[in-house]
Amino acid sequence: MSKTKFIFVTGGVSSSLGKGIISSSLAKLLQSRGFSVTIQKFDPYINIDPGTLNPYEHGECYVTEDGAETDLDLGHYERFLNVSTSQSNNVTTGRVYKTVIEKERKGEFLGKTVQVIPHVTNEIKRRIKLLSHNDKYDFILTEIGGTVGDIESLPYIESVRQLRWELGRENTLLIHLTLVPFLSAAGELKTKPTQHSVKKLMESGLNADILVCRTEHELTKEIKQKLALFCNVDVESVIQSIDASTIYEVPILMKNEKLDEVVLNKLNIKTYNKTDLKKWEVFVNRLKFPEKKINIGLIGKYVELQDSYKSILESLIHAGSENKTKVEVISIHSEFIDANQINKEISNLDGILVAPGFGERGIEGKIEAIKCARENNIPFLGICLGMQMAVIEFSRNILKLKKANSTEMNKSTPDPVISLMENQKNITDKGGTMRLGAWECKIDKDSLAYQIYNAEVIYERHRHRWELNEIYKNKLNKHGLKTSGINPKTKLVEIIEYPKNDWFIGVQFHPEYKSTVECPHPLFVSFVKACLVYKKRINNGREQD
Repeated sequence: MSKTKFIFVTGGVSSSLGKGIISSSLAKLLQSRGFSVTIQKFDPYINIDPGTLNPYEHGECYVTEDGAETDLDLGHYERFLNVSTSQSNNVTTGRVYKTVIEKERKGEFLGKTVQVIPHVTNEIKRRIKLLSHNDKYDFILTEIGGTVGDIESLPYIESVRQLRWELGRENTLLIHLTLVPFLSAAGELKTKPTQHSVKKLMESGLNADILVCRTEHELTKEIKQKLALFCNVDVESVIQSIDASTIYEVPILMKNEKLDEVVLNKLNIKTYNKTDLKKWEVFVNRLKFPEKKINIGLIGKYVELQDSYKSILESLIHAGSENKTKVEVISIHSEFIDANQINKEISNLDGILVAPGFGERGIEGKIEAIKCARENNIPFLGICLGMQMAVIEFSRNILKLKKANSTEMNKSTPDPVISLMENQKNITDKGGTMRLGAWECKIDKDSLAYQIYNAEVIYERHRHRWELNEIYKNKLNKHGLKTSGINPKTKLVEIIEYPKNDWFIGVQFHPEYKSTVECPHPLFVSFVKACLVYKKRINNGREQD
Protein backbone atom coordinates (compact mmCIF):
# COMPACT_ATOMS: atom_id res chain seq x y z
CA MET A 1 0.00 0.00 0.00
CA SER A 2 1.36 3.43 -0.95
CA LYS A 3 2.33 5.68 1.95
CA THR A 4 1.47 8.77 -0.12
CA LYS A 5 -1.44 10.91 1.05
CA PHE A 6 -3.53 12.68 -1.58
CA ILE A 7 -4.95 16.14 -0.95
CA PHE A 8 -7.44 17.53 -3.48
CA VAL A 9 -8.16 21.24 -3.80
CA THR A 10 -11.36 22.37 -5.51
CA GLY A 11 -12.89 25.81 -5.90
CA GLY A 12 -16.39 27.23 -5.83
CA VAL A 13 -18.42 30.41 -6.35
CA SER A 14 -15.82 32.19 -8.49
CA SER A 15 -12.67 31.52 -10.46
CA SER A 16 -9.37 33.26 -9.62
CA LEU A 17 -9.84 32.82 -5.86
CA GLY A 18 -6.28 31.56 -5.54
CA LYS A 19 -6.40 27.75 -5.43
CA GLY A 20 -2.81 27.72 -6.67
CA ILE A 21 -1.62 30.00 -3.86
CA ILE A 22 -3.52 28.07 -1.18
CA SER A 23 -2.17 24.77 -2.55
CA SER A 24 1.37 26.19 -2.64
CA SER A 25 1.04 27.62 0.87
CA LEU A 26 -0.18 24.36 2.37
CA ALA A 27 2.56 22.48 0.51
CA LYS A 28 5.14 24.91 1.90
CA LEU A 29 3.88 24.41 5.44
CA LEU A 30 4.03 20.62 5.10
CA GLN A 31 7.48 20.86 3.50
CA SER A 32 8.69 23.06 6.37
CA ARG A 33 7.75 20.24 8.74
CA GLY A 34 10.06 17.87 6.88
CA PHE A 35 7.57 16.14 4.58
CA SER A 36 8.26 15.58 0.88
CA VAL A 37 5.55 17.31 -1.15
CA THR A 38 4.60 17.99 -4.75
CA ILE A 39 1.64 19.67 -6.44
CA GLN A 40 -0.12 18.94 -9.71
CA LYS A 41 -2.69 20.93 -11.69
CA PHE A 42 -5.55 19.37 -13.64
CA ASP A 43 -7.05 21.83 -16.09
CA PRO A 44 -10.48 21.24 -17.66
CA TYR A 45 -9.85 22.94 -21.02
CA ILE A 46 -9.45 20.85 -24.18
CA ASN A 47 -6.13 22.36 -25.32
CA ILE A 48 -3.31 19.83 -25.01
CA ASP A 49 -1.30 22.46 -23.10
CA PRO A 50 -1.20 26.28 -22.77
CA GLY A 51 1.56 26.52 -25.40
CA THR A 52 -0.78 27.72 -28.16
CA LEU A 53 -2.95 29.93 -25.93
CA ASN A 54 -2.86 33.71 -26.25
CA PRO A 55 -1.38 35.35 -23.10
CA TYR A 56 -4.47 37.59 -22.97
CA GLU A 57 -6.59 34.43 -22.83
CA HIS A 58 -4.65 32.41 -20.29
CA GLY A 59 -1.76 34.42 -18.92
CA GLU A 60 1.81 33.21 -18.94
CA CYS A 61 2.82 29.81 -20.33
CA TYR A 62 5.23 28.37 -17.77
CA VAL A 63 8.00 25.98 -18.93
CA THR A 64 9.44 23.18 -16.78
CA GLU A 65 12.97 21.72 -16.80
CA ASP A 66 11.87 18.81 -18.99
CA GLY A 67 10.23 21.09 -21.54
CA ALA A 68 6.56 20.95 -20.60
CA GLU A 69 4.48 24.02 -21.50
CA THR A 70 2.24 24.33 -18.48
CA ASP A 71 -0.22 26.45 -16.53
CA LEU A 72 1.23 29.46 -14.70
CA ASP A 73 0.23 27.93 -11.34
CA LEU A 74 3.18 25.54 -11.71
CA GLY A 75 5.36 28.63 -11.43
CA HIS A 76 3.82 29.31 -8.02
CA TYR A 77 4.44 25.69 -7.01
CA GLU A 78 8.14 25.94 -7.89
CA ARG A 79 8.62 29.42 -6.41
CA PHE A 80 7.11 28.34 -3.08
CA LEU A 81 8.62 24.85 -2.80
CA ASN A 82 11.96 25.41 -4.57
CA VAL A 83 11.39 22.02 -6.23
CA SER A 84 11.18 21.44 -9.99
CA THR A 85 7.95 20.21 -11.57
CA SER A 86 7.63 18.16 -14.77
CA GLN A 87 5.39 16.98 -17.59
CA SER A 88 3.42 14.93 -15.05
CA ASN A 89 2.50 17.93 -12.88
CA ASN A 90 0.09 19.52 -15.37
CA VAL A 91 -2.67 17.64 -17.17
CA THR A 92 -5.46 18.99 -19.37
CA THR A 93 -8.69 17.48 -20.62
CA GLY A 94 -7.18 17.62 -24.10
CA ARG A 95 -4.28 15.44 -23.02
CA VAL A 96 -6.59 13.00 -21.24
CA TYR A 97 -8.92 12.59 -24.22
CA LYS A 98 -5.98 12.34 -26.63
CA THR A 99 -4.59 9.39 -24.64
CA VAL A 100 -7.99 7.68 -24.43
CA ILE A 101 -8.63 8.08 -28.16
CA GLU A 102 -5.15 6.80 -29.04
CA LYS A 103 -5.79 3.72 -26.89
CA GLU A 104 -9.13 3.20 -28.63
CA ARG A 105 -7.46 3.43 -32.05
CA LYS A 106 -4.94 0.77 -31.01
CA GLY A 107 -7.76 -1.52 -29.91
CA GLU A 108 -6.72 -1.51 -26.24
CA PHE A 109 -10.35 -1.41 -25.05
CA LEU A 110 -11.08 -4.71 -26.85
CA GLY A 111 -14.03 -3.36 -28.81
CA LYS A 112 -15.91 -1.94 -25.82
CA THR A 113 -17.87 1.29 -26.09
CA VAL A 114 -15.56 4.06 -24.86
CA GLN A 115 -17.30 6.27 -22.28
CA VAL A 116 -16.52 9.05 -19.80
CA ILE A 117 -17.06 6.52 -17.02
CA PRO A 118 -14.98 4.39 -16.71
CA HIS A 119 -12.49 5.11 -19.51
CA VAL A 120 -11.94 8.85 -19.17
CA THR A 121 -12.14 8.80 -15.37
CA ASN A 122 -9.71 5.85 -15.26
CA GLU A 123 -7.20 7.86 -17.29
CA ILE A 124 -7.63 10.85 -14.97
CA LYS A 125 -7.10 8.63 -11.92
CA ARG A 126 -4.02 7.04 -13.51
CA ARG A 127 -2.50 10.46 -14.05
CA ILE A 128 -3.39 11.65 -10.53
CA LYS A 129 -1.55 8.64 -9.06
CA LEU A 130 1.40 8.84 -11.49
CA LEU A 131 3.60 10.88 -9.13
CA SER A 132 3.02 8.48 -6.23
CA HIS A 133 5.07 5.67 -7.78
CA ASN A 134 8.03 4.56 -5.62
CA ASP A 135 6.57 6.47 -2.65
CA LYS A 136 8.74 9.47 -3.46
CA TYR A 137 6.30 11.92 -1.86
CA ASP A 138 4.53 11.96 1.49
CA PHE A 139 1.88 14.29 0.08
CA ILE A 140 0.60 14.95 -3.42
CA LEU A 141 -1.64 17.99 -3.70
CA THR A 142 -3.93 17.98 -6.74
CA GLU A 143 -5.51 21.26 -7.76
CA ILE A 144 -8.64 20.88 -9.90
CA GLY A 145 -9.00 23.87 -12.25
CA GLY A 146 -12.24 25.80 -12.69
CA THR A 147 -15.10 25.77 -10.21
CA VAL A 148 -17.43 23.06 -8.96
CA GLY A 149 -20.48 22.95 -11.21
CA ASP A 150 -18.59 23.72 -14.42
CA ILE A 151 -19.55 21.15 -17.04
CA GLU A 152 -15.88 20.83 -18.01
CA SER A 153 -14.87 19.86 -14.46
CA LEU A 154 -17.38 17.04 -13.96
CA PRO A 155 -15.07 14.16 -15.03
CA TYR A 156 -12.39 15.39 -12.60
CA ILE A 157 -14.84 15.70 -9.69
CA GLU A 158 -16.13 12.20 -10.43
CA SER A 159 -12.56 10.88 -10.58
CA VAL A 160 -11.81 12.40 -7.17
CA ARG A 161 -14.98 10.78 -5.80
CA GLN A 162 -13.89 7.38 -7.08
CA LEU A 163 -10.33 7.79 -5.79
CA ARG A 164 -11.50 8.71 -2.31
CA TRP A 165 -13.45 5.46 -2.21
CA GLU A 166 -10.62 3.38 -3.72
CA LEU A 167 -7.75 4.79 -1.62
CA GLY A 168 -9.72 5.21 1.58
CA ARG A 169 -10.64 8.33 3.51
CA GLU A 170 -7.55 7.88 5.71
CA ASN A 171 -5.35 8.49 2.64
CA THR A 172 -7.27 11.33 0.99
CA LEU A 173 -8.44 14.79 1.94
CA LEU A 174 -10.60 17.34 0.16
CA ILE A 175 -10.13 21.09 0.62
CA HIS A 176 -12.75 23.36 -0.90
CA LEU A 177 -11.82 26.98 -1.52
CA THR A 178 -14.76 29.33 -1.65
CA LEU A 179 -15.76 32.99 -1.35
CA VAL A 180 -17.43 34.74 1.56
CA PRO A 181 -18.29 38.12 0.02
CA PHE A 182 -18.87 41.35 1.91
CA LEU A 183 -21.98 43.28 0.84
CA SER A 184 -21.31 46.93 1.61
CA ALA A 185 -25.01 47.85 1.31
CA ALA A 186 -25.89 45.35 4.04
CA GLY A 187 -22.62 45.87 5.90
CA GLU A 188 -22.06 42.16 6.45
CA LEU A 189 -20.40 39.02 5.16
CA LYS A 190 -22.62 36.55 3.32
CA THR A 191 -22.28 32.77 3.69
CA LYS A 192 -24.93 31.75 1.15
CA PRO A 193 -22.54 31.53 -1.86
CA THR A 194 -20.36 29.13 0.11
CA GLN A 195 -23.34 27.07 1.21
CA HIS A 196 -24.53 26.71 -2.40
CA SER A 197 -21.04 25.81 -3.59
CA VAL A 198 -20.69 23.06 -0.96
CA LYS A 199 -24.17 21.79 -1.82
CA LYS A 200 -23.10 21.52 -5.48
CA LEU A 201 -20.05 19.57 -4.37
CA MET A 202 -22.21 17.22 -2.29
CA GLU A 203 -24.50 16.63 -5.28
CA SER A 204 -21.43 15.20 -7.03
CA GLY A 205 -20.87 12.76 -4.17
CA LEU A 206 -18.11 14.69 -2.39
CA ASN A 207 -17.95 16.17 1.10
CA ALA A 208 -15.36 18.82 1.86
CA ASP A 209 -13.11 18.01 4.83
CA ILE A 210 -11.82 21.58 5.09
CA LEU A 211 -13.29 24.88 3.94
CA VAL A 212 -10.89 27.67 3.06
CA CYS A 213 -12.84 30.92 2.83
CA ARG A 214 -11.52 33.87 0.85
CA THR A 215 -12.67 37.08 2.48
CA GLU A 216 -11.94 40.79 2.74
CA HIS A 217 -12.92 40.88 6.41
CA GLU A 218 -12.30 38.72 9.46
CA LEU A 219 -14.70 35.80 9.87
CA THR A 220 -16.42 35.99 13.23
CA LYS A 221 -16.87 32.95 15.45
CA GLU A 222 -20.59 33.01 14.60
CA ILE A 223 -19.94 32.94 10.85
CA LYS A 224 -17.50 30.04 11.22
CA GLN A 225 -20.06 28.12 13.27
CA LYS A 226 -22.77 28.81 10.70
CA LEU A 227 -20.54 27.61 7.83
CA ALA A 228 -19.57 24.50 9.81
CA LEU A 229 -23.21 23.67 10.51
CA PHE A 230 -24.46 24.10 6.95
CA CYS A 231 -21.42 22.61 5.22
CA ASN A 232 -20.91 19.46 7.33
CA VAL A 233 -17.46 20.32 8.68
CA ASP A 234 -16.21 21.00 12.20
CA VAL A 235 -15.52 24.60 13.23
CA GLU A 236 -11.72 24.06 13.31
CA SER A 237 -11.93 23.10 9.64
CA VAL A 238 -13.33 26.47 8.57
CA ILE A 239 -10.16 28.32 7.61
CA GLN A 240 -10.10 32.03 6.96
CA SER A 241 -8.04 33.25 3.98
CA ILE A 242 -8.14 37.01 4.31
CA ASP A 243 -6.74 39.26 1.57
CA ALA A 244 -2.98 39.72 1.97
CA SER A 245 -0.62 42.48 0.81
CA THR A 246 1.50 39.86 -1.00
CA ILE A 247 0.98 36.22 -1.98
CA TYR A 248 4.12 35.36 -0.01
CA GLU A 249 2.33 36.27 3.21
CA VAL A 250 -0.28 33.55 2.66
CA PRO A 251 1.79 30.62 4.08
CA ILE A 252 2.26 32.65 7.28
CA LEU A 253 -1.46 33.43 7.46
CA MET A 254 -2.30 29.75 6.85
CA LYS A 255 0.14 28.77 9.59
CA ASN A 256 -1.66 31.15 11.96
CA GLU A 257 -4.97 29.55 10.94
CA LYS A 258 -3.40 26.10 11.67
CA LEU A 259 -4.33 24.77 8.23
CA ASP A 260 -1.44 22.27 8.19
CA GLU A 261 -2.28 21.05 11.71
CA VAL A 262 -5.90 20.43 10.72
CA VAL A 263 -4.73 18.53 7.62
CA LEU A 264 -2.34 16.32 9.61
CA ASN A 265 -4.95 15.59 12.28
CA LYS A 266 -7.58 14.65 9.71
CA LEU A 267 -5.14 12.28 8.00
CA ASN A 268 -4.32 10.80 11.41
CA ILE A 269 -0.62 11.68 11.17
CA LYS A 270 0.69 11.89 14.70
CA THR A 271 4.44 12.27 14.26
CA TYR A 272 5.77 15.43 12.65
CA ASN A 273 8.22 18.28 13.18
CA LYS A 274 7.34 21.83 14.09
CA THR A 275 6.80 24.31 11.28
CA ASP A 276 10.01 26.14 10.39
CA LEU A 277 9.34 29.25 8.31
CA LYS A 278 12.24 31.39 9.57
CA LYS A 279 13.83 31.95 6.14
CA TRP A 280 10.42 32.60 4.62
CA GLU A 281 9.58 35.16 7.30
CA VAL A 282 12.89 36.96 6.70
CA PHE A 283 12.05 37.14 3.00
CA VAL A 284 8.55 38.52 3.65
CA ASN A 285 9.86 41.02 6.19
CA ARG A 286 12.38 42.38 3.67
CA LEU A 287 9.63 42.50 1.08
CA LYS A 288 7.22 44.44 3.27
CA PHE A 289 9.79 46.80 4.79
CA PRO A 290 12.34 47.66 2.07
CA GLU A 291 15.17 50.12 2.66
CA LYS A 292 15.34 51.45 -0.91
CA LYS A 293 13.19 51.80 -4.00
CA ILE A 294 13.82 51.68 -7.76
CA ASN A 295 11.67 52.02 -10.88
CA ILE A 296 12.10 49.40 -13.59
CA GLY A 297 10.32 49.68 -16.91
CA LEU A 298 8.80 46.44 -18.20
CA ILE A 299 8.52 46.89 -21.97
CA GLY A 300 6.10 44.43 -23.57
CA LYS A 301 2.98 44.07 -25.64
CA TYR A 302 0.83 42.14 -23.15
CA VAL A 303 1.18 44.58 -20.25
CA GLU A 304 -2.59 45.03 -19.81
CA LEU A 305 -2.71 41.56 -18.24
CA GLN A 306 -0.17 41.22 -15.43
CA ASP A 307 -0.36 37.41 -15.54
CA SER A 308 1.26 37.52 -19.00
CA TYR A 309 4.61 38.28 -17.33
CA LYS A 310 3.92 36.62 -13.99
CA SER A 311 7.30 34.90 -13.57
CA ILE A 312 9.22 38.06 -14.49
CA LEU A 313 7.28 40.12 -11.95
CA GLU A 314 7.81 37.51 -9.24
CA SER A 315 11.53 37.25 -10.09
CA LEU A 316 11.86 41.01 -9.61
CA ILE A 317 10.13 40.65 -6.23
CA HIS A 318 12.61 37.92 -5.21
CA ALA A 319 15.57 40.02 -6.37
CA GLY A 320 14.15 43.11 -4.68
CA SER A 321 13.85 41.32 -1.35
CA GLU A 322 17.42 40.02 -1.72
CA ASN A 323 18.58 43.63 -2.22
CA LYS A 324 16.24 44.98 0.50
CA THR A 325 14.62 47.06 -2.23
CA LYS A 326 11.10 47.70 -3.41
CA VAL A 327 11.01 47.21 -7.17
CA GLU A 328 8.31 49.39 -8.67
CA VAL A 329 7.49 47.92 -12.08
CA ILE A 330 6.34 50.48 -14.64
CA SER A 331 4.47 48.58 -17.36
CA ILE A 332 4.96 50.19 -20.78
CA HIS A 333 3.14 49.01 -23.90
CA SER A 334 5.77 48.69 -26.62
CA GLU A 335 3.25 49.28 -29.42
CA PHE A 336 2.70 52.89 -28.41
CA ILE A 337 6.23 54.04 -27.51
CA ASP A 338 7.15 57.35 -29.18
CA ALA A 339 9.96 59.90 -28.90
CA ASN A 340 8.06 61.87 -26.27
CA GLN A 341 7.69 58.80 -24.02
CA ILE A 342 11.36 57.91 -24.53
CA ASN A 343 12.45 61.39 -23.43
CA LYS A 344 10.01 61.94 -20.56
CA GLU A 345 9.47 58.48 -19.07
CA ILE A 346 11.75 55.72 -20.31
CA SER A 347 14.99 57.73 -20.08
CA ASN A 348 14.20 58.49 -16.42
CA LEU A 349 13.84 54.84 -15.37
CA ASP A 350 16.40 53.13 -13.12
CA GLY A 351 16.39 50.04 -15.32
CA ILE A 352 14.79 48.71 -18.50
CA LEU A 353 13.61 45.14 -19.02
CA VAL A 354 12.37 44.14 -22.48
CA ALA A 355 10.05 41.18 -22.18
CA PRO A 356 9.59 38.03 -24.29
CA GLY A 357 6.86 37.69 -26.89
CA PHE A 358 5.97 36.63 -30.40
CA GLY A 359 5.02 38.45 -33.58
CA GLU A 360 5.65 41.80 -35.17
CA ARG A 361 3.36 44.04 -33.11
CA GLY A 362 5.25 46.41 -30.83
CA ILE A 363 8.82 45.47 -31.83
CA GLU A 364 9.82 48.96 -33.02
CA GLY A 365 8.93 50.35 -29.61
CA LYS A 366 11.10 47.70 -27.95
CA ILE A 367 14.00 48.60 -30.25
CA GLU A 368 13.67 52.31 -29.38
CA ALA A 369 13.62 51.53 -25.65
CA ILE A 370 16.76 49.39 -26.01
CA LYS A 371 18.49 52.17 -27.93
CA CYS A 372 17.66 54.55 -25.07
CA ALA A 373 19.13 52.08 -22.54
CA ARG A 374 22.31 51.52 -24.56
CA GLU A 375 22.99 55.20 -25.31
CA ASN A 376 22.29 56.37 -21.75
CA ASN A 377 24.01 53.48 -19.94
CA ILE A 378 20.73 52.53 -18.22
CA PRO A 379 20.85 48.95 -16.86
CA PHE A 380 19.19 46.71 -19.44
CA LEU A 381 17.93 43.12 -19.38
CA GLY A 382 16.48 41.57 -22.53
CA ILE A 383 14.75 38.19 -22.29
CA CYS A 384 14.28 35.93 -25.35
CA LEU A 385 12.67 38.30 -27.90
CA GLY A 386 14.12 41.13 -25.79
CA MET A 387 17.62 39.82 -26.51
CA GLN A 388 16.82 39.47 -30.21
CA MET A 389 15.56 43.07 -30.34
CA ALA A 390 18.85 44.19 -28.75
CA VAL A 391 20.74 42.47 -31.57
CA ILE A 392 18.54 44.20 -34.17
CA GLU A 393 18.98 47.60 -32.48
CA PHE A 394 22.76 47.18 -32.40
CA SER A 395 22.86 46.01 -36.03
CA ARG A 396 20.81 48.97 -37.23
CA ASN A 397 22.53 51.71 -35.25
CA ILE A 398 26.11 50.49 -34.80
CA LEU A 399 26.66 48.14 -37.75
CA LYS A 400 24.60 50.55 -39.93
CA LEU A 401 22.50 47.69 -41.32
CA LYS A 402 19.41 49.89 -41.45
CA LYS A 403 17.05 47.12 -42.57
CA ALA A 404 18.32 44.49 -40.14
CA ASN A 405 15.48 42.45 -38.73
CA SER A 406 14.23 39.04 -37.68
CA THR A 407 12.74 36.72 -40.28
CA GLU A 408 9.86 36.29 -37.82
CA MET A 409 8.86 39.89 -38.54
CA ASN A 410 10.18 40.29 -42.09
CA LYS A 411 10.89 37.15 -44.11
CA SER A 412 12.57 39.15 -46.89
CA THR A 413 14.86 41.33 -44.77
CA PRO A 414 18.27 41.78 -46.47
CA ASP A 415 20.02 41.38 -43.10
CA PRO A 416 18.35 38.59 -41.10
CA VAL A 417 20.41 39.01 -37.93
CA ILE A 418 17.76 36.89 -36.20
CA SER A 419 16.69 33.80 -38.14
CA LEU A 420 14.61 30.67 -37.72
CA MET A 421 16.48 27.79 -36.11
CA GLU A 422 17.48 25.17 -38.69
CA ASN A 423 15.54 22.37 -36.98
CA GLN A 424 12.39 24.53 -36.94
CA LYS A 425 12.17 25.17 -40.68
CA ASN A 426 10.12 22.11 -41.62
CA ILE A 427 7.82 22.16 -38.60
CA THR A 428 4.13 22.84 -39.30
CA ASP A 429 2.47 22.00 -35.95
CA LYS A 430 2.68 24.88 -33.46
CA GLY A 431 2.04 23.04 -30.20
CA GLY A 432 5.01 21.69 -28.22
CA THR A 433 7.50 22.09 -31.09
CA MET A 434 9.62 25.04 -29.95
CA ARG A 435 13.03 24.70 -28.34
CA LEU A 436 11.79 23.89 -24.85
CA GLY A 437 13.18 23.02 -21.44
CA ALA A 438 16.65 23.26 -19.90
CA TRP A 439 19.66 23.56 -22.23
CA GLU A 440 23.36 23.91 -21.52
CA CYS A 441 25.17 27.22 -21.85
CA LYS A 442 28.95 27.72 -21.61
CA ILE A 443 29.94 31.18 -20.38
CA ASP A 444 33.05 33.12 -21.36
CA LYS A 445 35.11 33.62 -18.19
CA ASP A 446 35.95 37.15 -19.28
CA SER A 447 32.37 38.40 -19.08
CA LEU A 448 29.82 40.04 -16.81
CA ALA A 449 27.66 36.92 -17.11
CA TYR A 450 30.44 34.81 -15.58
CA GLN A 451 30.75 37.25 -12.67
CA ILE A 452 26.98 37.00 -12.11
CA TYR A 453 26.67 33.21 -12.29
CA ASN A 454 30.13 32.43 -10.90
CA ALA A 455 30.03 29.33 -13.10
CA GLU A 456 31.33 28.37 -16.52
CA VAL A 457 28.44 26.01 -17.37
CA ILE A 458 24.80 26.72 -16.59
CA TYR A 459 21.44 25.22 -17.57
CA GLU A 460 18.50 27.51 -18.34
CA ARG A 461 15.00 26.98 -19.71
CA HIS A 462 14.02 27.97 -23.24
CA ARG A 463 10.90 28.65 -25.28
CA HIS A 464 11.69 29.97 -28.77
CA ARG A 465 12.05 29.24 -32.49
CA TRP A 466 14.31 32.07 -33.70
CA GLU A 467 17.97 32.65 -32.85
CA LEU A 468 20.91 34.98 -33.45
CA ASN A 469 22.13 34.29 -36.99
CA GLU A 470 25.60 32.70 -36.83
CA ILE A 471 26.65 34.62 -39.98
CA TYR A 472 26.57 37.95 -38.11
CA LYS A 473 28.22 36.81 -34.86
CA ASN A 474 31.80 37.82 -35.66
CA LYS A 475 30.74 41.22 -36.99
CA LEU A 476 28.70 41.91 -33.84
CA ASN A 477 31.64 40.88 -31.63
CA LYS A 478 34.07 43.00 -33.62
CA HIS A 479 31.96 46.14 -33.08
CA GLY A 480 31.50 45.57 -29.34
CA LEU A 481 28.45 43.34 -28.79
CA LYS A 482 29.92 40.37 -26.94
CA THR A 483 28.40 36.91 -27.34
CA SER A 484 29.36 35.66 -23.90
CA GLY A 485 27.21 32.53 -23.60
CA ILE A 486 27.10 29.73 -26.20
CA ASN A 487 25.45 26.31 -26.29
CA PRO A 488 28.44 23.97 -26.85
CA LYS A 489 26.50 21.49 -29.01
CA THR A 490 24.28 23.69 -31.21
CA LYS A 491 26.56 26.79 -31.11
CA LEU A 492 23.40 28.78 -30.41
CA VAL A 493 24.15 32.18 -28.83
CA GLU A 494 22.56 32.19 -25.37
CA ILE A 495 23.88 35.44 -23.87
CA ILE A 496 24.92 38.79 -25.33
CA GLU A 497 26.32 41.77 -23.45
CA TYR A 498 27.63 45.24 -24.22
CA PRO A 499 30.80 45.70 -22.12
CA LYS A 500 30.95 49.40 -22.92
CA ASN A 501 27.97 49.86 -20.59
CA ASP A 502 27.95 49.04 -16.88
CA TRP A 503 25.12 46.48 -17.12
CA PHE A 504 23.65 45.50 -20.49
CA ILE A 505 22.68 41.84 -20.96
CA GLY A 506 20.35 39.93 -23.26
CA VAL A 507 19.57 36.23 -22.83
CA GLN A 508 17.90 33.85 -25.27
CA PHE A 509 16.56 31.76 -22.39
CA HIS A 510 13.99 32.53 -19.68
CA PRO A 511 15.76 33.03 -16.33
CA GLU A 512 12.45 33.99 -14.71
CA TYR A 513 11.34 30.34 -14.77
CA LYS A 514 14.04 29.36 -12.26
CA SER A 515 13.76 32.12 -9.68
CA THR A 516 12.34 31.05 -6.31
CA VAL A 517 11.92 32.58 -2.86
CA GLU A 518 14.82 30.52 -1.48
CA CYS A 519 17.02 30.96 -4.58
CA PRO A 520 16.40 34.29 -6.33
CA HIS A 521 17.83 34.13 -9.83
CA PRO A 522 21.35 35.65 -9.96
CA LEU A 523 20.61 37.58 -13.17
CA PHE A 524 17.66 39.39 -11.58
CA VAL A 525 19.55 39.96 -8.32
CA SER A 526 22.46 41.49 -10.24
CA PHE A 527 20.10 43.53 -12.45
CA VAL A 528 18.31 45.06 -9.46
CA LYS A 529 21.67 45.79 -7.80
CA ALA A 530 22.87 47.51 -10.99
CA CYS A 531 19.69 49.60 -11.05
CA LEU A 532 20.40 50.72 -7.47
CA VAL A 533 23.95 51.71 -8.41
CA TYR A 534 22.71 53.58 -11.47
CA LYS A 535 20.06 55.44 -9.47
CA LYS A 536 22.60 56.48 -6.85
CA ARG A 537 25.02 57.71 -9.52
CA ILE A 538 22.32 59.74 -11.29
CA ASN A 539 21.06 61.24 -8.02
CA ASN A 540 24.60 62.17 -6.97
CA GLY A 541 25.11 63.83 -10.35
CA ARG A 542 21.95 65.86 -9.92
CA GLU A 543 23.02 66.96 -6.43
CA GLN A 544 26.37 68.16 -7.78
CA ASP A 545 24.62 70.11 -10.52
